[in-house]
Amino acid sequence: MKTTINSNDATAGKASVTFEHAGVTHTRDVNICLNAKGKYDAAATEARIADVARGVEVKIAAGAITNPPAEPDPAAAESK
Repeated sequence: MKTTINSNDATAGKASVTFEHAGVTHTRDVNICLNAKGKYDAAATEARIADVARGVEVKIAAGAITNPPAEPDPAAAESK
């Protein structure tokens, strides 16, 4: 499982994360973690993302998460 944090918005309380496994790419928001003082907690957020990644990996293996269907090629449709 490859995990890429695309953006991290502490103000919005979310990080945009892309998960890649077995040829499937899935992007979703993950809630960030705060410490007791209400400040962004990088280590806890990374652990949270790792937890979500494990769930995404299981869902990909089960076929619940797949790549979206390919967009039809307009040029191919015109040639028919």
